[in-house]
Amino acid sequence: ASPELRADREVVLAAVRQDGHALYHASPELQADRAVVLAAVRQNGRALHHASEELQADSEVVLAAVHQNSDALCYASPELRAKLMLAS
Repeated sequence: ASPELRADREVVLAAVRQDGHALYHASPELQADRAVVLAAVRQNGRALHHASEELQADSEVVLAAVHQNSDALCYASPELRAKLMLAS
């Protein structure tokens, strides 16, 4: 996709709602957009892998991802992963 499409919030939102892994193709700005990332991980938890480091440390985003696919925990920040593992 063109850089313009990768940076178009509405196009990316529509794409990640169909396939969370489409987050991989999004611009770095949209990989750091909380609403876009939440939509992606709710569709496919493993899309957390393509989220910004900041959002990989966001408990709501990570919990949404893990709820969809428990394997997504491996993409959470090390600190949050440790905290969640202690809590379980």
